[in-house]
Amino acid sequence: MNNRIYPCLWFEGDGVEAAAFYTEAFADCAVLEQNPMVIMLSFSGQKLMLLNAGPGFKKNSSISFFVLYESVEEVESTWKKLQQGGTVLMPLDEYPWSKKFGWIQDKYGVSWQISHGKMEEVGQRITPTLMFNGANNGRAAEAIDFYCSLFQNSGINGVLKYPKGEDIEGNIKHAQFHLSSYVMMAMDSSMLDHFTFNEGVSLVVLCDTQEEIDHLWDSLTKEGQESQCGWLKDKFNVSWQIVPSILENLMKDPTTSGAVVNAFLKMRKFEIDKLVKVAN
Repeated sequence: MNNRIYPCLWFEGDGVEAAAFYTEAFADCAVLEQNPMVIMLSFSGQKLMLLNAGPGFKKNSSISFFVLYESVEEVESTWKKLQQGGTVLMPLDEYPWSKKFGWIQDKYGVSWQISHGKMEEVGQRITPTLMFNGANNGRAAEAIDFYCSLFQNSGINGVLKYPKGEDIEGNIKHAQFHLSSYVMMAMDSSMLDHFTFNEGVSLVVLCDTQEEIDHLWDSLTKEGQESQCGWLKDKFNVSWQIVPSILENLMKDPTTSGAVVNAFLKMRKFEIDKLVKVAN
C-alpha cells in the first residue's frame, strides 16, 4: 500500500477522542502510533493522520472521503455508527452508481461517502475526494491535469462529465486519478458554495530528497501561498504538507528531537541538510 501521500485532519484538541470513535466506527481501523500532537490511524493499511492542533480550522465537505465496502452489511454498520451526532448529506439508499450509498458529515466535521462496490473499482479502502465549488467550480479538470504533471506514476483513471440539464454541462461529475499510485477523486459542483478548501483537511506528501521537496514546493506554491513547517496552499486553495521522509527517524531520538523541532519551526520549506545537521 502506498503511504507516500496521505490525508491529515485538523482537530481542536479532541483528536484522541475522535481516534477512539473511528476505530469503533470502522472495522478495519486501528491506531498505528500516538503522541499528544499526532494520532496516526490505519485503514486497511492506508494512513490517516489526526493532528491534535487546537482551535484553528474547521473541516468541511470540500474534501470528503469515499469509503468502499464490498458488503452491504459493512456499509450499514459503518453508517449507523457515523450517524451518532452526525449530519446526513445524502441518505443511505440505492443510487444509479451504487446498491448502497450515503454521504454524511460526522460529529467532528469530517465528511464521508460510504459506498457499496467492488474494491477493484478503486483499489483502496478510503479515497480523498476534492469538490471544486464556488469560485473553483469548473476547475476540477485543470486541477487533475496539474497534479498529475507533478508526480511520477500518475494518471487519470476515468472521467464522467455532467450531461445537458444536470448541473453545468461539461463540468466533471466524477473523476478518478492517481498520484504516485495513490488514488484520488474529484468533482465540480455549482450546488454548494458556502465552503471551500482549507487547512482542516490537508494532504501530506513524503519526499526522499531535497530535489523532490524543491520541485513540489516550487510548483504548488506558484500562484499559491507558502506557510510554515512544510505547509502550503496551491492555486486552488488545497492545503499540502511537503515533508521529508527522514523526519520520522530524526524525531525518534529523544536527545536530539527537540533540536530538530526547533529547527523546522523556523522553516517554511523543509531543508533536509539543516535537519540532519542539528540531529548529529
